Amino acid sequence: MNKTVMITGANAGIGKDTARQLALVKGTEKIYLACRNRTKAQAAKKFLEEKTGRYIFEIIIMDVSKPETVRDAVDRLAEPIDALIMNAGGTGKDPEKKTKDGVTNITASNLLGHVVLVDELLKAKKLKNVALFASSEAARGIKKMGMKRPDLKTSSVEEFASVFDGTAYGKKFDPMEVYGAVKYGGTLWMSSMARKYPEIKFISMSPGGTRGTEGFDDMPFLQRFMFKYIGMPIVMPLMGMSHSLEKGAKRFVEGINNDAFKSGVFYASKKNVLTGPLVDQSSIFQDLTNEVYQDNASEAIHRFIK
Repeated sequence: MNKTVMITGANAGIGKDTARQLALVKGTEKIYLACRNRTKAQAAKKFLEEKTGRYIFEIIIMDVSKPETVRDAVDRLAEPIDALIMNAGGTGKDPEKKTKDGVTNITASNLLGHVVLVDELLKAKKLKNVALFASSEAARGIKKMGMKRPDLKTSSVEEFASVFDGTAYGKKFDPMEVYGAVKYGGTLWMSSMARKYPEIKFISMSPGGTRGTEGFDDMPFLQRFMFKYIGMPIVMPLMGMSHSLEKGAKRFVEGINNDAFKSGVFYASKKNVLTGPLVDQSSIFQDLTNEVYQDNASEAIHRFIK
């Protein structure tokens, strides 16, 4: 039973609804809302308390795109957590720009900060049971949406590093393409961690095509408008490509609590859809089981951790 849970990006969208649903699960005693903005976090806490009638939410300030804030947050954590849900991410603002750590903003917010978070929690013996990484079907390609499978030539440490620092793309930096490649690298990292730490469950899981998420709010205006107000709510449901916020969040709730989900596995929708039953994605993309690729992705992202 996971009595204490931390959720990154918990003030809105999938993260907030995951917190709401978890509060209604018998046995949940504390939920840490890991957010970068205190005002938004306080608003989310108030909303969740009113919706659930439970006063088990605690704010912890953390910006996963800035590793130093992650380390500070772990230092301030008074007790170990049973489960971690790494939900923060999306394309973000200026996704191609580099941070002081040498990775692109899109890598920092989706992956680097979460790697630092897991490493610090393990080092401090503050993670007990399970870690869940919010991956995406984009990590294995979404043909219906024109999103190609990540096109790595060798899957070497150097190639993964070039994905993470953006040099693999040069001036042809397509945020959605890079998003898929970064999620792929993160998913491989999780599988590598599962082998290194067999006493803890490491799961990658996609929330699917979820309406109401704010992860893509920093897209260019026209692209954002088409995605949020036409594609996601109207066109995509008809194609089996989107479902409700509640269904997306429910995947995460079940992901940390259902023993049927196995460590080191990436669970997401069936081929060509973004909704419905969860399946092991290695049945769609065999490279996900390659242990050399897994370790290469892990080594590559750790190069940027100072």
